[in-house]
This record gives sequence, C-alpha cells and structure tokens, in this order.
Amino acid sequence: MKAAIIFACLLAVAFARPEIEIVKQDSDVGAESYSYNVETSDGTQKQEAGQLQDIGKENEAISVTGSYSWVDEKTGEKFTVTYVADKEGFKPSGAHLPVAPVA
Repeated sequence: MKAAIIFACLLAVAFARPEIEIVKQDSDVGAESYSYNVETSDGTQKQEAGQLQDIGKENEAISVTGSYSWVDEKTGEKFTVTYVADKEGFKPSGAHLPVAPVA
C-alpha cells in the first residue's frame, strides 16, 4: 500500500511538470568575441554577444550586450530585458523595470 501511494505521488509529479525543449540554438565563439542565441518551447529567449575591448592593454575588458525574454505563465504577458555589461557595470532596461530618478 505504501509503495502504491509513493508511486502515485511520483507519477503525479512527473505529469504535472511540462517538458520544455530547446527549439533554436546558435553560437559562435572566437578568440576575441562570442555570441549565442537560445529559444525554448515555452517562449523563453536569450541572446548575447561579447567583444573584448582594449586588447593587450592594462584595462582590457569584455563588453557584453544582450537580452532575455519570457512569457508569464499566469497572464501570458511577454517580458523582455535588454542589457549592456561593460567597464561601467551591468545596465538592464525593460518596460516592466523601475527607472531611477535623474540626479
């Protein structure tokens, strides 16, 4: 009886979890740059590209631009965040994100 209850619980968990698959995936990796693009069956998307800046100098760094999107399961609304990450830090933007007041 105990085994049947455990089996039923595991079966319920297995069927409750939707399978999410990668439907698109591209990448390009080089010595001084990279880029990739991933899309899953649930509508999630992620794109990013990075480029090495000031190559061979003391302040050598990578500059990254990208975005990621997802669909809210409850409302069906799509959210997108675009960003730049470089020497000045991580700077995201999106219609749903709060904006800092101008100083």
